Amino acid sequence: MKENIWSDIKKEVQLRIKAEPSLSPYLNLLVLSQNSFISAIASILSSKLNSDALSSKDIKNFILDVYKNCDGLEESLLNDLIFFKKNDPACKYYSTPILFYKGYQGLATYRAANCLWKQERHTMSLFLQNRASEVFGVDIHPAAEIKGGVMIDHATGVVIGETAEIGSNVSIFQGVTLGGKGNEAGDRHPKIKSGASIYASSTLLGNITIGENSVVAAGSLVLKDVEPNVTVAGIPAKIIS
Repeated sequence: MKENIWSDIKKEVQLRIKAEPSLSPYLNLLVLSQNSFISAIASILSSKLNSDALSSKDIKNFILDVYKNCDGLEESLLNDLIFFKKNDPACKYYSTPILFYKGYQGLATYRAANCLWKQERHTMSLFLQNRASEVFGVDIHPAAEIKGGVMIDHATGVVIGETAEIGSNVSIFQGVTLGGKGNEAGDRHPKIKSGASIYASSTLLGNITIGENSVVAAGSLVLKDVEPNVTVAGIPAKIIS
């Protein structure tokens, strides 16, 4: 699977260059000159996350080293990409999310930060979180647990707290907050089970569970558990189907 997707990405990028020759240096540098899928992801992220503190080259080498040495991380990146292409009707190519979707790029940055957090490298984790928030508009705490195969669509304004947990095959749209309630400590953020969809501008607060395959309609405020296989909407949210 990995080899096939990487091959498809390179073919797509070659077609993009034919369509837009002026972007040839950019696309060659970030994708076609790379020797693997994760090297291309690290290269793309570094071109966006670099700052006066760390150069693009430094960030690329750092992220690539994390990607190579964190068990299951590359698989999660691939599963995210597959889920994006399958579930976003605007996404027709594997190369689109890695090059142009800040939701995918923010999630890919989180995955490096999460690995570092588990290694007790909290300062660098928080540096990556901060840069991703500044650049992509997505604020994901490095300690949050997000399984592979997740789509954060459009992404602007998404906030995911420290003790949040997100299962696979979950879709989250712009403006969603998975937050806590005030100053409470400990396990204080939502748990989103597999297959759930959280639509735009919804706010979910506290240590609550959103059941498998459930839907939270746009603009909802969710303060209590949501059963599996239902749709909730409103302020506060109630079951509507």
